[in-house]
Amino acid sequence: MTHLIATLSQAVCLTTFLATSAAWAQQPPLPEVDVVTLEAQDITLSSKLPGRIVASGVAEVRPQVAGIITERLFREGSAVEVGDPLYRIDSASYAAQVAAAQASVSLAQVNLRAAERDATRIQTLFERKVASDQNVEDANSTRESMAAALQVAQAQLQAAEIDLEHTTIRAELSGLVGRSLTTRGALVTSGQAAPLAIIRTLDPVYVDVTQSAAELIRARRGLRNAALVAADQTVSLTLADGLAYEHTGLLTAAEPYVDELTGVVVLRLEFPNPDLLLLPGMYVQVELPQGVAKGVILAPQEGVGRDRRGRPIAMVVNADNVVETRDLVTLGDHGAFWIVEDGLETGDRIIVAGLQKIGVGMTVAPVERANPEPKPEPAN
Repeated sequence: MTHLIATLSQAVCLTTFLATSAAWAQQPPLPEVDVVTLEAQDITLSSKLPGRIVASGVAEVRPQVAGIITERLFREGSAVEVGDPLYRIDSASYAAQVAAAQASVSLAQVNLRAAERDATRIQTLFERKVASDQNVEDANSTRESMAAALQVAQAQLQAAEIDLEHTTIRAELSGLVGRSLTTRGALVTSGQAAPLAIIRTLDPVYVDVTQSAAELIRARRGLRNAALVAADQTVSLTLADGLAYEHTGLLTAAEPYVDELTGVVVLRLEFPNPDLLLLPGMYVQVELPQGVAKGVILAPQEGVGRDRRGRPIAMVVNADNVVETRDLVTLGDHGAFWIVEDGLETGDRIIVAGLQKIGVGMTVAPVERANPEPKPEPAN
């Protein structure tokens, strides 16, 4: 009897085990999802803005006197310094004007000395009661008139000498002089519209970029509301070939004016250019810091969706491997990431793959995926 009871007990246990095994065999496995564990960090927000290279100094060489160009004194494309001679104008007529002015000064000096002698003699006669007051006044007036005539002659001499000096056209700016826009034998005039050559200062150079008024307002509001802190004003440059420029620059000025047609503000940056790699008119892209976001989360963009109202949301896996949804507040994008100010925190596991087969409240099997380091976007 005892043996029969033991046999029945074993049979019951075996039946229970088989039933449990069958139940486990019929239960589907938990859905797998790829997750990335997040960590708060400080991120510098920046904007990639288009710009053009501008010379830091430009001087258009023009004549200040009229005449025939007799000689070009520089090599096109070479470096020049302030005061270097560039062109020479035929100076014969201006030398003659100087000689005539010198003669006028000499004549005025002779007349002044004669008037001074006459004034002295009349004064002596007046003291002897021989000349009248009228004679003294006339002599003094003549002397003063001759002194004024001498000053006029000296001024005319100075003007003639200046015109003669201007027959040699000199550089008024240090930099690189371009091609000559005139030739020997050409007639030039004072104040003509067409320059003879153009000198540009290329080290340093300026970069003028345009930023939309909306971006500027957003950045300033972020600083005012303490969402951002001021960033270093050092800026980087990407050239037309897509490669980064080896030197960094600084934001030096911002035009306090928004263009009515385009709605943009012009910003001026300054870059060193010792190798003269940057040339005026060249198209570049500038990475301009807008501010630093403290303690924010970089969420992979594939893990962030939108609700029916267009607001950003994300699905996360909690400590019990249960799916939860989070409403997010973002500050913008950073490469392949969204910068999340609120809604996620350090240690959260955001779901980046497998979202189609899960729902809120489901238990899942999370598989950790390495969170790649954010990289700057390539230049267009």
